[in-house]
Amino acid sequence: MVIYNAKDWLGALRHFHTSYVIQVLLKRVVYVCGYGSLITLIDQHWVNVEVPIDGTFFSLLGILLSLLLVFRTNTAYDRYWEGRRQWGILVNNSRNFAVLMDSLLPEKDIENRLFFARTLSNFAMVLKGHLRTGIDFADLEETGEGDLALLVPYKHVPSRVAALLLRRVQSLKRQRVLSEEDMITIRSYHQAFLDITGSCERIKNTPIPFSYSFFIKLFITLYLLLMPLVLVETYAYFTILAITFAAYALLGVEMIGDEIEEPFGLDCNDLPLNQISQTIRRNMHETLTGEVLAVPAANVEYQKVN
Repeated sequence: MVIYNAKDWLGALRHFHTSYVIQVLLKRVVYVCGYGSLITLIDQHWVNVEVPIDGTFFSLLGILLSLLLVFRTNTAYDRYWEGRRQWGILVNNSRNFAVLMDSLLPEKDIENRLFFARTLSNFAMVLKGHLRTGIDFADLEETGEGDLALLVPYKHVPSRVAALLLRRVQSLKRQRVLSEEDMITIRSYHQAFLDITGSCERIKNTPIPFSYSFFIKLFITLYLLLMPLVLVETYAYFTILAITFAAYALLGVEMIGDEIEEPFGLDCNDLPLNQISQTIRRNMHETLTGEVLAVPAANVEYQKVN
């Protein structure tokens, strides 16, 4: 995720070339510019290029395309924001669960305090891996003798970690450490963990329909192919500049939508799930054990623009 100062325009422009999306976009813009230059040179030096499309009709096509791109971008950002909202809910519920258990467990019950601190931390870590390329069990904390090894065979590890949480809570209820009233509150937090998992899976496993995405890409391609043919008679060599700016705007908006529609990936503008998971881990240990964990070194998930 890129961290930047929205008010510092010059700072953002200085890092223009460092964005991977911009680098790919510029390559595509160069191809379009080359095509526009070829059409312009042919018209100015060899054959008079004419197409039976006037500027009014072409402008109407541009308005239709802009509406489609607005809807495309809004749809992609809704998915991005929903993913961020669900991880914000996970942070809040983890903190609430930890604060509640801190008030219910005896101060000297180090075993259970460590278990809940580590298991709540592990849930965020396994959910991160579950939504990405796979779970790195080396990132998890051992909650008991051989507990991590028992997680490996499971297909849906977040559900298993949630089950271990509920097992320990039920055990404490049988020991009369927790009352039935406590269980009602705990179950609401516990259920929220699996609800968050399901919501994130829905975003990840339900991409924007291929036909819709393909239609917009095809529309942009045809529009850019037609643009120099329509404009060259009026604008001559300025057609090259016009098509370059149009390609930058249209292709850029479409590429932004492609990048943010799946917010749990590893692109530079995706959600910083590792940092959020580490925040949960530090909060759990500080609340339940009083241990202040060191902040891990920054990684590629954060790209700061000064």
